[in-house]
Amino acid sequence: MDFEFSSKEELYQRIKPALHAKKEELHRLGYPYIQDVDIWNFLIENKWKKGKNLMLSDIVSDIIHLDAKTIDEYLKGKLKGIKRKEYFEEDLETL
Repeated sequence: MDFEFSSKEELYQRIKPALHAKKEELHRLGYPYIQDVDIWNFLIENKWKKGKNLMLSDIVSDIIHLDAKTIDEYLKGKLKGIKRKEYFEEDLETL
């Protein structure tokens, strides 16, 4: 059975159970900060960036076989690019 998706959002909704299962596995392995969206973003930016006509089974396989260290390093790299700011009392009033 072939599946066609009209958008990445539609694909995301379809594979969300696999993303959630992988997230739960990563949490059990000691990576409680990794979320479904982190796995999705990593694969979109790295694994599937140039992919065309990917099979749903290949997409789910990529999710299931994603290495914990790989996604951890990806997230740590993303954090390096974020400009951090100190919050002061007056800033909290606007939050």
